[in-house]
Parts: sequence; structure tokens; C-alpha cells
Amino acid sequence: MSKTNKLIISACLCGAGTKKSQAPTVPYTPEEISDQAIACAKAGAAIVHIHVREDKVVDGKMEIGYKSMSLEKFTETCQLLRRKCKEQGVDVCINLTTSGGEYEDYKRLQHLGALQPEMCSFDPNTLNWSNSYIFENSPRFLNQLAQEVVKYDIKPEFEVFDTGHIDSVMYYVNKWGIPKPPHIQFIMGVGGSMQGTTENLAFLVGKLPEGATWSVSGIGKCHMEMMLAGLALGADGLRVGLEDNIIYSRNPDGSKVIATNVMLVERAVELAKLAGREIATAAEAREILGLTQKVPMG
Repeated sequence: MSKTNKLIISACLCGAGTKKSQAPTVPYTPEEISDQAIACAKAGAAIVHIHVREDKVVDGKMEIGYKSMSLEKFTETCQLLRRKCKEQGVDVCINLTTSGGEYEDYKRLQHLGALQPEMCSFDPNTLNWSNSYIFENSPRFLNQLAQEVVKYDIKPEFEVFDTGHIDSVMYYVNKWGIPKPPHIQFIMGVGGSMQGTTENLAFLVGKLPEGATWSVSGIGKCHMEMMLAGLALGADGLRVGLEDNIIYSRNPDGSKVIATNVMLVERAVELAKLAGREIATAAEAREILGLTQKVPMG
């Protein structure tokens, strides 16, 4: 169970794959991403998880909003977000992705030292994502990432997709002296890994390292079940956003209601309050997770 009644809501704004053809509301540009991050923070998100996109020629065709690890895009996005936070009196914790897959190791790491985020993602294993492509996280890369988070005092958000990943988390924590306790982000429902059921989440929670904080997200159709199960099991946080789920609900005729990031945050806030939980501010999230704020926000 969470050690506090405060619940940390994290908004994962766009991810690497969600397209405007699927959800016109997904942000692509630094301006769109920073604006939606501000709106989510105002709605109750204490953390924003940021990927960036760029327009790129792929196989001879221009792809708009293609996945990217561009330092220039990360820098522009973070600078815009920090400036807008200051202008609007908003405080939010920045969590930058390190998930690159096809990118060279240095491209997945370069923005950490340059931008000094409070958090970053740390995927401790390789998996066959949805049985369709290799989500590569080699030991070579993970050893480098572990050293970077220690060097720059960045809190890793360990993304756990399956039971054995918890053991991998503790391997890197112990090998490189990453400060304990770890923060675990359960990602449930990705094909090729643990499915998003209440039974599976309860099993994983029972395997948490001593003192660990944890959050949960359900991909796609298990999104709502994982929020409800997380609240029932005493989660420290819920992760929502268009990276993980684009459908808010369905109309009586079966057609989809496409979500916005703010809609997903607002629903998480409502559910949390119905469960008797208080919504953590960014300052409270820093205290719960032991974050070091390097660049003042708001």
C-alpha cells in the first residue's frame, strides 16, 4: 500500500507511435507538447512524460511527426515548457524518455546531461513489442544509462512489463548504486509481455522491492481496469495519456470517442477522488519519489 494518501498522476503525452491519423489530439511539435503539458498539469498531473517527434524522410516518403531522439527537439520542448511554467505559475516534474530502439546509444542519453530532467524512463529489458518489432534495451546501453542517472542525479522511472524485469531493475540499482528505493512503472497489456489483468497486477505488486514506490498504466483496452486495480491495490501513481490509450469511451452506436490528454488526466483525478485519494502536487511528488529539482518551475 502507498505510504501516503497522495496519488501522483503522470501524463504521457504522445509516445513514439501514436499518430494524428489515429488521434488528431496527439501533440507532435514542441509548441503542442509544451501546451498540452501545461494543460495536464493544471488538470492534476504532477509529472509529464515527454517524447519528441520530427518530420523525417523514411523510405523515400516524408513522415510528419515521426519518432525522434533529437536533442534539438528535446531542448526546444523543455525550454518552452519551463518558460510557460514560469509565465503561468505552473509547477510540473519533467520525465524524459530514453526509449529509442533503433537509435544509437548516445542519442538516447545525450539529452539527460544537457537538460537535467528530474526523471527519465529506464526500460530494463528487451522485448518483442506486440510480437511485431524488437524493443531493444541492451545490457551495453543499460549500463551506460545507469551511470548517467547516477552522475546527473536523475530519478529513473523503471518501466516493468513482466515479472523478470523487476530482477533486472535491482541488478542495475545494485551494480551502479542507483539510490533506493526504486520507482517502478508497471506497463500492462503490451503484446508479448504481461497482460493487463487485475490478477497479474496484484502478483507484480507482491514482488516489489522493499520500499519501492509504484505506478501503473494499462495499454489500450485494459486502461480503465488498470487504473481501478491500481487504486484498489494502493498505487502511488497512475499513468495516463495518448501514448498508452487513445479511446476515452464509446458512443451508443459503438463508435469511438477519441481522448485528449487532459480528458484522461481529468478522469484519473475523478476516479482517485472517488477512491478517497488526494491528488499530489508536483512538489509533493518530488517528496514522495525523492526527486532533485534542478531547474525551478512556476
